[in-house]
Amino acid sequence: SQKYCNEVLRGHLASVHSAALNRQLQDLAHTYTRRAPWIGAVTRPRGAHSGSRWEDGSPWNFANWAPTHPHSLFPTCTTLSTRDGLWRSRACFQLRPFICQY
Repeated sequence: SQKYCNEVLRGHLASVHSAALNRQLQDLAHTYTRRAPWIGAVTRPRGAHSGSRWEDGSPWNFANWAPTHPHSLFPTCTTLSTRDGLWRSRACFQLRPFICQY
């Protein structure tokens, strides 16, 4: 989804910088699917470059993780729940809907 967003649509997976935007994206996604879509947060395992970041390079200034997330045993991507708006880390190879921004 990240590659498709970048190369085909010339955008990025959505970065979320406020509770209001998180809610807007949750509502938008819920209109089209019940399955949690990818957003642009990626998490790396602990070490020299550990932690979460936005794939578009924007500042990390907001998070809405579900309890016990993000997982940091291996690199993960992030979904936005259409039910509760919370973020969950998932294996990046899963096929899911996604939200691009331009």
